[in-house]
Amino acid sequence: MASTQASSKTWSPSTLRFFEGFCLAGIILTLYALRIELCPPGKRFMITMVASFVAIAGQLLMPGLAALCRDWQVLQALIICPFLLMLLYWSVFPESLRWLMATQQFESAKKLILHFTQKNSMNTETDIKGVMPELEKELSRRPKKVCIVKMVGTRNLWKNIVVLCVNSLTGFGIHHCFARSMMGHEVKVPLLENFYADYYTMASITLASCLAMCVVVRFLGRRGGLLLFMILTALASLLQLGLLNLIGKYTQHPDSGMSDSVKDKFSIAFSIVGMFASHAVGSLSVFFCAEITPTVIRCGGLGLVLASAGFGMLTAPIIELHNQKGYFLHHIIFACCTLICIICILLLPESRNQSLPESLSNGEHYTRQPLLPHKKAEQPLLLTNAELKDYSGLHDAAAAGDALPDSAAANAANGLRSCGSARGLP
Repeated sequence: MASTQASSKTWSPSTLRFFEGFCLAGIILTLYALRIELCPPGKRFMITMVASFVAIAGQLLMPGLAALCRDWQVLQALIICPFLLMLLYWSVFPESLRWLMATQQFESAKKLILHFTQKNSMNTETDIKGVMPELEKELSRRPKKVCIVKMVGTRNLWKNIVVLCVNSLTGFGIHHCFARSMMGHEVKVPLLENFYADYYTMASITLASCLAMCVVVRFLGRRGGLLLFMILTALASLLQLGLLNLIGKYTQHPDSGMSDSVKDKFSIAFSIVGMFASHAVGSLSVFFCAEITPTVIRCGGLGLVLASAGFGMLTAPIIELHNQKGYFLHHIIFACCTLICIICILLLPESRNQSLPESLSNGEHYTRQPLLPHKKAEQPLLLTNAELKDYSGLHDAAAAGDALPDSAAANAANGLRSCGSARGLP
């Protein structure tokens, strides 16, 4: 009887924690998609970074709240209290108008537009002239929601999402490898033996990574920034695996002049750079996916990338359960994945300052552009859609020629022969 009660006490918190994480994942995904859809193209990344800084601020405040509460139950209640405001979300926050229009829910879209015009004291006949009549014509159409499985039938879209899933898995997965190298048992640093020092060190690296993303993405764009941070992650990982083993061999020789402290300092340096870059890789992969995935399946594409990130983070406790067996192989696998990702990132399109795709056909138009812009004197090897000429007239002329009767064709041939004989041609 006592064992049954003990097991129920053990399983109840675990089950509740599972459902809590399940619901939090849905909240994070929905808020991310709404932020992307409500912002203009030039403000999307800035608003996403503001949300990241707010999350980091909560992360920095968490140890202080834990020290004040001194009881995990009180701390849990204090954390959940702000979520009570989410109960007002349904009535206060509107649905995404972009999603309603993309899924052909025109009746709901019409109600939302009228609600906006009334709140903003706008006149539907002058301020949004022509919108309502066109919307009235489409009210008879049935809503058309698209499943994420439809992505498989596309040509380019599914490849882009798969590449971003692998990038997200690699970025969040290798992040633990660097964190364990800095905080683990191999590196003995007095500063990092304190829990609060560990916690604030990792939070500071995350903050620095977000600040660097703001600068890099502004100058290099989404794809260039993702490529740069992935290269830094790969270099930090390969140097940590190869150079530290080489230094370890030299420390075994007493005449080399190297000690274990040198290896520890190199390990900490590479770990900080790796954590810095891998966090940027994971965050940019999620943001990139939100921009290139069409509106009709945006939440599904985001769910795939976030699920890949969760699977990458799941590898950390799996290694811990096996008493750190296979940790070196675990790091090598992710290091190889970074090299593959560097090549795959070059296949991604650039989405900076571009409008969000609405349908699957719009998502197919996001094709790869050159990483560096063409010079004015250079002629690109492949013409863009705007530079392609319309040769439909040739097809029409050919069709008209095929439709000529035999007599007309014979007369045309005789005319050509007479012209040729007049010029002395055979």
